[in-house]
Amino acid sequence: MPNPNNDIAAPQPEQTPQSTNALNHVQRRAVSELLRVSPVADDLARRFQEAGFTLALVGGSVRDALLGRLGNDLDFTTDARPEDVLKIVRPWADAVWEVGIAFGTVGCKKSSFDIEVTTYRSEAYDRTSRKPEVSYGDSIEEDLVRRDFTVNAMAVLLPQKEFVDPHGGLEDLTARVLRTPGTPEQSFSDDPLRMMRAARFAAQLDFEVAPEVVAAMKAMSERIEIVSAERVRDELNKLILAPNPRKGLRLLVDSGLAGRVLPELPALRLERDEHHRHKDVYEHSLTVLEQAIALEENGPDLVLRLAALLHDIGKPKTRRFEMDGRVSFHHHEVVGAKMTKKRMTALKYSNDMIKDVSLLVELHLRFHGYGTGEWTDSAVRRYVRDAGPQLERLHKLTRSDCTTRNKRKATALSRAYDGLEERIARLQEQEELDAIRPDLDGNEIMKILGIGPGPQVGKAYKQMLELRLEHGPMDREAAIAALKEWWATQS
Repeated sequence: MPNPNNDIAAPQPEQTPQSTNALNHVQRRAVSELLRVSPVADDLARRFQEAGFTLALVGGSVRDALLGRLGNDLDFTTDARPEDVLKIVRPWADAVWEVGIAFGTVGCKKSSFDIEVTTYRSEAYDRTSRKPEVSYGDSIEEDLVRRDFTVNAMAVLLPQKEFVDPHGGLEDLTARVLRTPGTPEQSFSDDPLRMMRAARFAAQLDFEVAPEVVAAMKAMSERIEIVSAERVRDELNKLILAPNPRKGLRLLVDSGLAGRVLPELPALRLERDEHHRHKDVYEHSLTVLEQAIALEENGPDLVLRLAALLHDIGKPKTRRFEMDGRVSFHHHEVVGAKMTKKRMTALKYSNDMIKDVSLLVELHLRFHGYGTGEWTDSAVRRYVRDAGPQLERLHKLTRSDCTTRNKRKATALSRAYDGLEERIARLQEQEELDAIRPDLDGNEIMKILGIGPGPQVGKAYKQMLELRLEHGPMDREAAIAALKEWWATQS
């Protein structure tokens, strides 16, 4: 529908005064956002127009413009094929990349904007493939109907600013609801990852998911198993890093999707009975995640959030009903660390991230041995040494793990941890705890003992490190004497 006023036109169904006002407000925000990007967007669109092609802002960019949160990442769609797109953008852009060209996408940078231009396309999975088959389309309507949700199936044709919304995306955006352009069954059959996207957008945008979409997710959850682990992992990360991950994680669990991609999470919903009452570990874990998020200081922290979500996944395997009626989970942190490593490996996380998250899971209970402050300086040093670079995250995770409603108990735990952090700070100032090393290095050990490289040097180094942790720094003479005393016992 052409728009002679060069503005975004709203759809014209019957509307209440309240809904009309809401739509008008959405329109005004969108116009403001589009005016900001118009110099770049319109310039690019005119170049496509002169080459005989169309260009439209599309998908998430239109959605975010309507929400008043459009950033500098701009998504466009076009009838031009990728090779034609390259010819148009190369002389215009500051940089061009072809990483996604096999899927019809050309990326480029212009000024402060990161731009992706994708040829109209239609993609679908067959029943067994882990990779979508890509074919190009010939109309924007065909392109929009293949998109995941109606709120992402809107476009603005440029440079004329003609709004295209064949599936009622603007109404759904105003109602804050996620629906699919066609039937959810067909949409999820075309790309099963869209089921996880529904949960992710619920977490990111705080939208509700339409009942028919949830029903399709439950009926088709097994279909997610044909999607590659890397794509599942990336979608899960986006959900966990969202402002409201609890909402998305609940949907993953309730729909059965979590049982396919992160089965350790629904397993936390331990059975409860009137005789063996204990904390709901599933709800507890979601609360710990939210409390960890509240402690973040420099934006979303994926390592911390994953550790918070997974810290108790060892509990189902270690649950025991004791003779006195209590429920115990002995060594669940050790079991949980192993389970974390296994699951994250299956989801193809990096080795460094697996190491960091599993370490935090393993150490999350260590503080509770601190009691009322009886730890020796040696114990504090070992706590710092074992946490290593993850110490600050361990502080946050440990504090977040307190979800008791007993205010007196919560206050006591908080004060105890305050005391531990103060002791760590004092020892760090005195002893440089961040880089605990023996008082003698390997070269000095070999020279003093008159030996060459080999296993004995490693044993001696480990012994000196233990002495350093147990007693703190020693002067050089004392360290040499201690080394020689130990060496005499080895002969």
